[in-house]
Amino acid sequence: MKAFEPAYIKTARDGLLARKIASARAILNQCVLCPRECRVDRLAGETGICKTGQQAVVSSIHAHFGEEAPLVGTNGSGTIFFTHCNLMCSFCQNYDISHEGCGREVSDNELASMMLTLQEQGCHNINLVTPTHVVPQILSALETAVDKGLTIPIVYNSGGYDDTKTLKLLDGVIDIYMPDFKFQDSKIADVTCSAPDYPEIARHAVLEMHRQVGDLVIDETGIAQRGLLIRHLVLPDNLAGTRDIMKFIHDAVSPNTYVNVMSQYRPCGRAYETPGLSKTLSVEEYKQALQMAKEEGITRPLQL
Repeated sequence: MKAFEPAYIKTARDGLLARKIASARAILNQCVLCPRECRVDRLAGETGICKTGQQAVVSSIHAHFGEEAPLVGTNGSGTIFFTHCNLMCSFCQNYDISHEGCGREVSDNELASMMLTLQEQGCHNINLVTPTHVVPQILSALETAVDKGLTIPIVYNSGGYDDTKTLKLLDGVIDIYMPDFKFQDSKIADVTCSAPDYPEIARHAVLEMHRQVGDLVIDETGIAQRGLLIRHLVLPDNLAGTRDIMKFIHDAVSPNTYVNVMSQYRPCGRAYETPGLSKTLSVEEYKQALQMAKEEGITRPLQL
């Protein structure tokens, strides 16, 4: 069997990664990396919704054993938590990182060293958490990391509020896309994230991600190599619109999509400001969500 090679290695070898870096960096002087389109000059230190200037801000790096099984394996997923966020959910379970800015600025070279350190620890992949607002910095760091021997898959772990133009810059770079698909109802997206366009943006983003990498491919050892993995956090009172999201995934993306229907909602941050979100998810509500997913044809990796 041919040995797996991450997509970014060929892209770098063909000279395309350098072009992508230049294109991505040029966006920063009037930033439209994400759907917020703040148009601030981040190269001059201005910041918009994501509160991030020219350098990425990192909260932590470690081998993560709480992710999905195909990412964790035996040695963990090599997770880099980026500080700040372009979506800013009021109920974020990492509120101190996304809203309060817990972390420190790092150079692109430091970011490359973090990737290599996680590989040296035996992690199965580099898991970039909340990467949407730091795509240029990631690409630059990746070029350095490739030159120094990075060879494990890259996971793009986002909130799903991603601009397709930016995602196209990542074509041939990202091996595994792992977006959230949070809401179907634009009113809920507006109340919790001030992003009424979230459902539409997420649909386009997920379709573009799948176009690039296809369904999730898992090797003979159970480790993900390439493909799309979607997360959906079930909210109390069905505020997330679970059934409609599952129907979209099955009908428009792929019936073989790997979907993690998650049960761990709890009130965090400013969740108490939104009616219905001030309580935990009940066991019965989660069972109902799983049943909805099954009825809409989602079976991977669902087990009822």
